[in-house]
Amino acid sequence: MFFTKKSLRLLGVLAGAALAGTVLAGCGGQQAGSSDTIKIGANFEMTGNVANYGQATLDGLNLAIEEINAAGGINGKKLEVISADNKSEAAEAVNAATKLISDDNVKVIVGPAVTANVIAESQVATDAKIPVIAPDATSPDVTVENGQVKPFIFRSCFIDPQQGSVMAKFASENLKAKTAVVYVDNSSDYSKSLGKVFKEQFEKAGGQVVMEQAFLAKDQDFKATLTSIKTANADVLFVPAYYEEVGKIVKQARELGITSPILGTDGWDDSKVADIAGTEALNNTYFSTHYSDKDESVKPFIDAFTKKYGHAPNVFAALGYDAGKMLAEAIKNANSDDPEKIRDAIEGIKDLKVGTGIITMDAKTHNPIKQAVILQNKDGDRVMIAKIMPE
Repeated sequence: MFFTKKSLRLLGVLAGAALAGTVLAGCGGQQAGSSDTIKIGANFEMTGNVANYGQATLDGLNLAIEEINAAGGINGKKLEVISADNKSEAAEAVNAATKLISDDNVKVIVGPAVTANVIAESQVATDAKIPVIAPDATSPDVTVENGQVKPFIFRSCFIDPQQGSVMAKFASENLKAKTAVVYVDNSSDYSKSLGKVFKEQFEKAGGQVVMEQAFLAKDQDFKATLTSIKTANADVLFVPAYYEEVGKIVKQARELGITSPILGTDGWDDSKVADIAGTEALNNTYFSTHYSDKDESVKPFIDAFTKKYGHAPNVFAALGYDAGKMLAEAIKNANSDDPEKIRDAIEGIKDLKVGTGIITMDAKTHNPIKQAVILQNKDGDRVMIAKIMPE
């Protein structure tokens, strides 16, 4: 389900009004619950059309909290994760946040996974002065609105402009592309934002976007549009979208004889892309993401996750893990479970080692300063091509 910014704000305002009579008593005090625990809210898509992302992120968060508690907790207290299912819908994300704050007395919320759902809960959390860490939501609007930073909203992933810029630079400089087609999911703010940035940066570098096309989430047959895209004969095809549609687009593009490099972003970072597209079709494709499983510095996280869950993590699990490490560091540095002090401590995070690398929080934007990597799909493997820090 997708909402305009105006409707998302209205949802937040209505939920905030509903909270007014209940949340004030629990927000600043420590009376509710055990004094030996600090409650962490987890607002995730555990059912619905992006449940794969929400559940993976929650798995990563739970691993981080389990490790923190096994090491003695924070300031003598254990962390308790209380999860709520937002059903992959913005309205339900508001309901989940309301429950976590007013009923469960959480001190910080991690999630949701996708941009629209984080934006939906933002007003509720801000009104209650409960900090939010968004692990996966990459739109700039998550933390900054109308040029003003949202005081209680943070993220642990890089933003769309960084990904779009990285892939435009890669297309221009590494692949020597002069022309490109941009093919976006018109039902996704994430996809449209990335497509816009890629076009701006690619053309700024001297390239030309010769065609722009769109599809909708859950589409199955892309061949008519891909046939049109083939006639453009562009050097690269940029598809900033999620794994289910990406796999089908890549497969059908190759079946139609499109052999040019196909580029993407972190929505590609799921093993199901290969299951859908097939190994051969994925050759000569590249995408930006948050880490490489070939990076030795990331290996401890991968090993721990695989041991706990019986399979390797995807990028969403890694970002959930990062968010868990960030909130633990903030609670430790705040030396308190007071939400406003935790907020201040999140804003002050500097050179923190997490699962995917090193994070420093930009206090002006509430976005982390962290590297991106570019991976190439090659004969069933994913090869790291580059690590790129934001300029």
